This record gives sequence, C-alpha cells and structure tokens, in this order.
Amino acid sequence: MSAASGSVAGDGGSVTKKQSVPALTPLAMLVLALLEERPMHPYEMYQLLLSRHEDEFVKIKPGSLYHTVARLADQELVAAEGTDRAGNRPERTTYRIRTAGREALRTRITELLREPAKEQPAVVSALAEAHNLPAAEVIAALRDRIVWIESRLADLTALRNLAAAGDVPRRYWFRVDFVCAQAASEAEWLRGFVVELESGELEWTSFDPETGERSCLPDTTEGPDLCVGLTAEDLAADRTNHPR
Repeated sequence: MSAASGSVAGDGGSVTKKQSVPALTPLAMLVLALLEERPMHPYEMYQLLLSRHEDEFVKIKPGSLYHTVARLADQELVAAEGTDRAGNRPERTTYRIRTAGREALRTRITELLREPAKEQPAVVSALAEAHNLPAAEVIAALRDRIVWIESRLADLTALRNLAAAGDVPRRYWFRVDFVCAQAASEAEWLRGFVVELESGELEWTSFDPETGERSCLPDTTEGPDLCVGLTAEDLAADRTNHPR
C-alpha cells in the first residue's frame, strides 16, 4: 500500500470557483461513477465498462481511460489509494473518488439533464449543405443511414431485453429507451424526407458533379439568408403563436 492511501485528511475540500475544473467529459463521468461504487484500478474500470456495454454509448479505449484517470487525479477529483502487483504483471494503482469528485459529478449530471447542449450532431451540418449534392446521392446516403440506424436499434433493443431479463433495475438502463426513441424518431423523419426527394415534392436543382453546374435556377429563397434580420423577439413571438 502506498503512502497515498493515507491522504484522506485533505479530502474534505469541495469544488469552488477558485478550484474550478473543466466540464467533465462523458468518459470522466463514467470513471467517477465507477469510483462512487468502490475504489478500483483503471484496468478494472475498463473491464467493468465493457462488461456493462458502456462502449455502446461512449468511446472507451484503454489509453484514453488511463489518461482520463490521470487528469482527474491532477484535478484532485480522485486520489491514488495504493498499488498492488499480481505475479509478473505491472503494478496497478487503485484510485478512489474524493469529495470534490462527487460534487463535480453531481453538478455535471444536473447541468446535462437541465440544459441541452448547443453542439449539433455532425449530420445536421451535412443536412444543411446537402443541396450541394445531386438528389440521387442524397437519397442513397440517407437510405444507408436509415439502414445503419435500424441495425443500431436492433442491437439496443437486444441489450434492453438482456438487461430486463436479468432483472437489472430499470434505473440503470432506462437511457437505452431514450436513445432508442431518439434513433427511431430520426429514422422516421429521414424516411419521410427521402419520400419528399423521390417524389419531387421538395424542389431540387439538377447538379453536374463534374462541372459543379446546376441545370436550372435554384429556389428564389436564398438558404444562407433565410433568417437574416430575425430578432430574439421575433422567435419568441413565433413560439407563442405556434406552440409545439
């Protein structure tokens, strides 16, 4: 056991403005949540995350996990509790969560539950610029995306059924239902959009991928200038007149 295991005395501090830390990444949140359960070493964390299928939702690699643990230690959100060695394996350092780590985790969970992130998925940028492609290419790409989403939904549904059959309390996996609902909604919208393109209901200019020329005039409404001049008051009035 290393001397770090006796450093409990300095664990009473909390996250203050003076000690503020960057917003926790999804992987950092997973690490802190694991250490809320019990102290463990990074390799044990990695194995446990994989066994719980957390890699379905967060990118998890050994290197990034070890780096995350080290960063949390530098930020004084976790602390090394001791080291051990099994056989010829390298020494493994066991970590525990600190009071500041618990506070940071709870704060970040609350923030993410309350405030939708302003960052949009990359597909939103692609949809915004899809008019630069021929309609046939857009249709083909979106059909591929729909197939991928349907496969993803099948995998998640199987995971959900596995958890339910194993009597895992729903509080630990209801987020699977949320992700499934999001994916199903996206697939439904995309199917409708593809129908609009295929039927010609949505006007689309003919595009020559070799020359970049369009064979007919585009819509008279210029996309980039569509919302120029709109104020916050205009948007508020629209929400009042057209409640969702």
